[in-house]
Amino acid sequence: MDISIHYAFLPHQDADASLAFYRDTLGFEVRNDVGYNGLRWITVGPIDQPGTSIVLYPPAADPGVTEEERRTITEMMAKGTYGIITLATADLDGTFAQLQAGDVEIVQEPTNQPYGVRDCAVRDPSGNLIRINELT
Repeated sequence: MDISIHYAFLPHQDADASLAFYRDTLGFEVRNDVGYNGLRWITVGPIDQPGTSIVLYPPAADPGVTEEERRTITEMMAKGTYGIITLATADLDGTFAQLQAGDVEIVQEPTNQPYGVRDCAVRDPSGNLIRINELT
């Protein structure tokens, strides 16, 4: 099989704040920005990886989600326990310094993990956990 990751989905609570974070802070390009019924879906991705994208979506948009489930999702997002993605960079210290200089919630400074990965962690404006691994 020849399978690749094309889209990953992360929820957002504030489309403009999420857009600014992924575009301005992480340097991703905006590939699509679609509004419908007052909600927005924003597709972003690394400039040099046109086949891999993240869709920032409004979690309330799914018609199959009950009101109770929406409340649970909102609570989990607020605690930072709902959405997670792992990114990678060849320069973890430089990337971390840029994130730290911005208005980014730092969860973990660069650390050598016992399982062999060196990484750091931050949260996006919606509380999604973003781990950044150092490529070796």
